[in-house]
Formats: sequence, C-alpha cells, structure tokens
Amino acid sequence: MHIFYTPDIAQNTYTLSEEESKHCTKVLRLKVGEIVHLVDGKGGLFTAEIVSDHPKKVSLAILTTTLEYAKRNHYLHIAVAPTKNIERLEWFLEKATELGIDEITPIISDRSERKIIKIDRLNKVITAAMKQSLKAYHPKLNEAVGYSDFLKNDFAGDKLIAHCMEADDKLYINQQVKPFGRYLVLIGPEGDFTPKEIDLALNKNYKPITLGNNRLRTETAALSACFEANYLNR
Repeated sequence: MHIFYTPDIAQNTYTLSEEESKHCTKVLRLKVGEIVHLVDGKGGLFTAEIVSDHPKKVSLAILTTTLEYAKRNHYLHIAVAPTKNIERLEWFLEKATELGIDEITPIISDRSERKIIKIDRLNKVITAAMKQSLKAYHPKLNEAVGYSDFLKNDFAGDKLIAHCMEADDKLYINQQVKPFGRYLVLIGPEGDFTPKEIDLALNKNYKPITLGNNRLRTETAALSACFEANYLNR
C-alpha cells in the first residue's frame, strides 16, 4: 500500500508536491492507472488513481473518502524535555506516532540538556511514521516552551507528572486515570525535574505517577507513558 501525506486536500482531484511526486515516480515507479492512498493528518483516508505521472507534479483523481479513519478513543499529550542527542527524541516521536499519540510539546526545564529544537525536522519524522503505520491523524508537535510557562496553560483532562523522587502518593497511570479520557503527561530530562519544578506541578493539580522501578532514559520514559495510556484504552 503506497501512502502519501496530503494535508491540504480538499477537491476531487489532487496534485502531489514536487517532493512526493518525485518519490512516487522515481522511487516507487508508479504509473498512470495505479491506485494509491492519501491521508490528510486530520482523520481523512482517501484512495486515488494516478491520472498523470509527471515527475514533478503527479495528478490524482480521488475515488473514495473515509473520514475519522481509526479515530482514537482518548487524547494523549506528552510534554517531554528534549534529549541532548536529538536522535533519541526522533526515536520517541517515531515510536509514539506508531503506538498512538495526539500532541507533543518539548519543554525546557532547569536540567534540560537541549534548549533549541528544530520542529521542521522532527515533523518529518512524525509524518514518515504516520504514513508507515497507516495513521490518518498527524500528531501535533508544538514549539519548545519553558517549563514554568507551559504549566500556565489550561488542560481539560487529567494532568500527570512522572518523576523519580521518593513519594508515597505516586501511582501507575492506570491507577490515576480512567479510560477514554484526556491525559497530559510531563516527562523530565535525564537528571529529572528539580524538587521546585515538581512542587510547582503539584500545585497546578498535576498527579504524581511512577513508570516502575527501572531507571529509564527520557525517551524511554516518554514512550512507556505513551504505551501505558494506549494499553489502558485498548
């Protein structure tokens, strides 16, 4: 199944971008009359026929449309401190997209090892993973924001913070929230959140959670939270 990302699709015909056209004709070697699939990142899945295989502007005729394809029964937003090695963050984005996630925000905390994020590059990772895993929804990647500024934002749903400090009130995700809800999970940097940052979140009504007894890297912790939320809503 050949899938192309077409976020601006709105008509019964569509012309692929030059980059996607080149991939279609030069890499996949698709020709006029062949059937492809399109996703708009907003839940739309389309089947289309190639009517022109120009290497810079492939033209398609839309044959069928499916809206809200594989719509998820919950909403998951993970706010994670960017890793020093950007490839680890890319790995998380790829795997989280495959598992299922709705929104990601890079947060810059006191112990963050990376302060600058190029979201264009990261969005390409998400797009590739979305197409590979046949998702019709494109996770939203926000610009990086300071930790304290992020906590000022409202969120309609359960707010959770994973941290490594000893605390008697830390529970697993499935013990803190119910299925079919909206969840926001904070994941800190390699050195964890500072005690001040943890208190700040708790004062903003975030619930403390544990991801188990193992010591996890940032990207592994974020993916673990993603898995647990999806497993809860399986």
